[in-house]
Parts: sequence; C-alpha cells; structure tokens
Amino acid sequence: MRRYRNAKIIATLGPVTSSESCIGSLFKSGVDVFRLNFSHGNKDSHKLSYDIIRNLESKYERPVGILLDLQGPKLRVGRFQNGSVKIIQDQIFFLDMDPSLGDQSRVSLPHPEIFKALKPGTSLLVDDGKIQLVVESSSLEKAKTRVIVGGVLSDNKGVNIPGALLEISSLTIKDRGDLDFGLNLGVDWVGLSFVQRASDVIEAKAIIGNAAFVMTKIEKPQAMDCLDEIVDVSDGLMVARGDLGVECLPEDVPGLQKRVVRLCREAGKPVVIATQMLDSMVKSPTPTRAEVSDVATAIFDGADAVMLSAETAVGEYPLEAVGIMNRIISTVEQDNQYLRLINLDDNQPEATPADAITAAARQVANTISASCVVIFSTTGSTSLRLARERPTVPILGLTPRKETARRLTLVWGIHSVLTKDCQTFREMVTDAVKVARDEEFGKIGDSLIITAGVPFGTPGKTNILRIAWIE
Repeated sequence: MRRYRNAKIIATLGPVTSSESCIGSLFKSGVDVFRLNFSHGNKDSHKLSYDIIRNLESKYERPVGILLDLQGPKLRVGRFQNGSVKIIQDQIFFLDMDPSLGDQSRVSLPHPEIFKALKPGTSLLVDDGKIQLVVESSSLEKAKTRVIVGGVLSDNKGVNIPGALLEISSLTIKDRGDLDFGLNLGVDWVGLSFVQRASDVIEAKAIIGNAAFVMTKIEKPQAMDCLDEIVDVSDGLMVARGDLGVECLPEDVPGLQKRVVRLCREAGKPVVIATQMLDSMVKSPTPTRAEVSDVATAIFDGADAVMLSAETAVGEYPLEAVGIMNRIISTVEQDNQYLRLINLDDNQPEATPADAITAAARQVANTISASCVVIFSTTGSTSLRLARERPTVPILGLTPRKETARRLTLVWGIHSVLTKDCQTFREMVTDAVKVARDEEFGKIGDSLIITAGVPFGTPGKTNILRIAWIE
C-alpha cells in the first residue's frame, strides 16, 4: 500500500461513507487519514467507523490515522415561531437572552459571552455571512442591531463576530464528553475548533496529555494575531477556510493560508489545508478547473495534507474525489517548478544534534541518489524534523510504537512502518534494509540513509547517520 506521493489525503466520513466496503475503497483510492466530524453523527456511528478503520489497518498491515474533529463553541441564534423570518435592509432587529421563540423583530442569542463583547459598530455575520447586522446599542442581555444585508433567517443559524475576542473556552461541555470518548477509543489527532489564543490550545493539551496530537484549526481572525504562539504550542495546524472565509475578507484568505503554511514549515509542524477544496464534486463527478488549481496551490506551497469534507461525507462521488485529489498531488510533485521550490527552501536547521543529522541526511541522500532515508524514532519528533527538510527521496519512518506510526501518517513524505524495538546498531541496520526492500523502497544494490539515536529508545537523541546498501 505504498503511496507514490508525499502530501497526504484526509477524508471525512459521513452517511455516504459509513460502510466497511466504502471506507476500504477510500483507503485503497488514497486516503491516509480519516476524519470523524463530531459536529455531526453520534458516538455509536463514530465508534463503528473507528472499529472499521482499525480492522482495515490489520487487514492491510498499514497504520491508518484517525482525526477526531471537535465541534467547538459554535454560536447560534435560537428558533423562530414559524421556523424562519425574512428581515430586510435597514430594519431594526434585536438579539437577546430571552429563550422564547423569535419573530420578525427579534430572536434569542443564548450566549452571554457575545453580549459582553459587543459595542456600537460591531458587525455580526449570520448564516455563514449571508445576513449581516451591525450593533447600534447593547447591554449584557440585549443588543439592538440594524440589518445591513437582509434575507431569510431560520432556526439555529450560526453567528460569527469577526472583530470581537470572546471570553469563551474552545472546549464546550459537549467537546469534553466527545474528547473523553475519542481518547478512550484511541484516536491519533484531535482537531481543536475556533481557537482564539494559545491558551486555548494549552487548556486542551492539559486534558489530552500524550494520548493524542493536537491539530489546531485556524478559523478565527483573532488566532492570526497570535499565530506564532499558537504554532509553538500546537502539534499541527489546519487552515479551516470555511469559518475563516466568513470572518475575514475573502481576498485575504489566500495570503493568510500562505502565512500559516510558511510558519508551520519553519517550525516543522504539519499543516493541513481544508474546506471546499473539491466542493463541486459533492454533486459532480469532475471538479472545476479552479478547484484543481486550489489543491495544486496548497501542494506547491508545501502543505503536509489536504482534506476533503462534504465531498466524502455526503457527496455523490466520494471515490472520484479522492482519486482526482491523488492525481493532482502526484502530478504537482513531479512538476519541475515544485522540485525547484523544494530545493530552494531556505528553512535553516536549529542548533541541535537532531536537526544537524536530519539536514545532513537530506544532503547525503541527494548527493548519492539514495533510494530512501530510513529514520528510527520512538515519539516521531525526529521524523517530523526530517519531513521539515523535504528530502527529494522517500522517508521510511520506523517506530516500535503504533500510536507514533499512526500519527505520522498525516505528515509529508513519511511512509510509516511499525517495527520491533532494536537492541543493537547491527540489528537496526538489518531491519532498515529489510523494511526498505519489503516495502518496495529499493532493490538489491540500492543505497539508503539510516538515522537513529544511541542509546536506543531515548526520545530526542538522534545522533547517528549511516549509509547502507540493500543486499
């Protein structure tokens, strides 16, 4: 099940992709990591999907990553007497804490943290920005707004407040229950939604500990104001362009995406580009040319992974969406422009033995045209550093820990393999050569680069680089 590409594919499971046969077909078509979206479905359905993925893992003897995506503090208006109302430009419309059903003039907004942050002139975007309100006056329980852009407003539509920093945790009561459930199952990554500040990530990591890696979703403008700190405390980032595109000007999103990718690349943290990548394929068997360019741009920029959401969760052509994404990635990575950008990357290694070894491994592999770089890592930290170097040959990530093998399935270029723990240097070299041959990363006579740390099994102690040949 070797992938002949470096960037990874994440696919969201949903009603149309819940069966064992469909999940298996998605994996064979190119999916590396499956996303369980806890904004939808229930725990029983997610447990079933989890079990199917783990059985798939055993069947193909390949680690498969699972991303639990938490819903986060989704802010919504209440319900209306008739299910919806039509509000028009320039009318006055009230938002309040009254739980009663709304009407033409008002609706409940059961979020006291919003009223604390409102002031005259604050904009509120409702229903993904289709309706726009501006605050004229407000108290801790009520806000008088004027309709700037009207339309039909129906029950439980989402509310975004682009200019306000809300005093709210990124983990709701529901999220905490979902998180406990997912960690007990054994998910590999946790997607943290609507992060505003680095402390949101720190709060989540204090609960998660070492049970999973944290994928911080960038979908609030406030997160961009402290992006360096967020990157520093996160295990990976996702540019979630849905809500980010609602709260930011649409023309600003491409630049923000590039900034996130660049900072993650410099830090050696995996970065995912998500939302509406092949959105037309929810209904169409082929993507638009603009969507193809969007996916290609993410790969050219250096993203570790690209993600499919509705395309595979509820779309009519999930396998076709994965197939075309696989083809786009593979084609871009063979393009001379992509190879030139990789070689011109100016990320400088840090002054650590691990960075020195991984930087040298990239250079030596290129110089002698090695078939691959094999890296032994317990926690995956050194594997991440090698992926940061973007070597032009494949990376074999060997680890004795299945949780590490699964987490690395999301990272650029790493073909993750679960192996036994090595006791001697000779055993390590023997295993590296055998795995490279068995996994079809080289043939007899090919050279490979091996990196590891002595003493074995000590995290962060990479200090050896060895050239070996397949015999």
